[in-house]
Amino acid sequence: MALTLSRTDRAVSVADGDVELFRYVTRPDTVQLESPKPYLDPIRTRAGHVVSLFRPWDHVWHKGLAWSLPVVDDENFWGGPTYLRDQGYVQLSNDGTQAHIDTAVAAVEGHIATFSHDLEWISEGGRPMFVERRTVTARILDDTAWALTFKTAMTNTTDAAISIGSPTTRGRENAGYGGLFWRGPRSFTEGRLVTATGTGTGSDVRGQRHEWMGFVGRHDAVDATSLIVMTDAADNPHHPPQWFARSEEYAALNPAPFFSEELRVAAGQSVVFRYAVGIADADADDAPRIAEALRGLLMNGTRPD
Repeated sequence: MALTLSRTDRAVSVADGDVELFRYVTRPDTVQLESPKPYLDPIRTRAGHVVSLFRPWDHVWHKGLAWSLPVVDDENFWGGPTYLRDQGYVQLSNDGTQAHIDTAVAAVEGHIATFSHDLEWISEGGRPMFVERRTVTARILDDTAWALTFKTAMTNTTDAAISIGSPTTRGRENAGYGGLFWRGPRSFTEGRLVTATGTGTGSDVRGQRHEWMGFVGRHDAVDATSLIVMTDAADNPHHPPQWFARSEEYAALNPAPFFSEELRVAAGQSVVFRYAVGIADADADDAPRIAEALRGLLMNGTRPD
């Protein structure tokens, strides 16, 4: 069945027949404290099961699946408080905005739905820092799974280098989150993390380097299990990434390229990241197969403009 794409002035939706696979909100009504940014929510499997969580009470700045950066020089494009060395988390007036500027592509061609748009990153104080071209695609993998690809090219528009890091690069141990961050449903708490070497909890795998990682969770109300697999492109900076993953406190998965090492982006320089995400009505045993399919997409894909 062919995918369909529909748009409003604030969101894009891609459907597989009667099932909306995802809604990508381009113009959120997020308050400044939560760092306004585009996000994907809800995200569903082909069977229609929701595998994302929007604005949970424990971390209201978590938005389904989003490109979120907590340390951009001294600015915060994640939301909420900022981690300061020797002080801990402090709420500052530094929660920036990723603002949608214009749409470049919104179409379905050859069974692939594509949405591409331009954004500007602006600090809470009004300082423009990056312009970005972002591309999101969706395609069906098989009867049980579909794939999302995410590409971003961020260009430093300031007259000085910008360093992108994490709470760990600022002094908090094993808390290197930042980048493409997925927050799963409440029922996925205590789920299993999957890697090429086995399964475990978030505390088992957090900080490890892997090309891909998966998360298996169970749904409330229906007798079903879903699998999320995230894969890092081989040409991404700091590949293979360290991963920020949680399962005990809540479900989260994040290939974190700035986990323990900051990335310095010179004035006028662009930095590119590419990811593929598999969403499946499946279990841990299916993770290697899906990861291999995602790897193929990244190997055959083109870098964004």
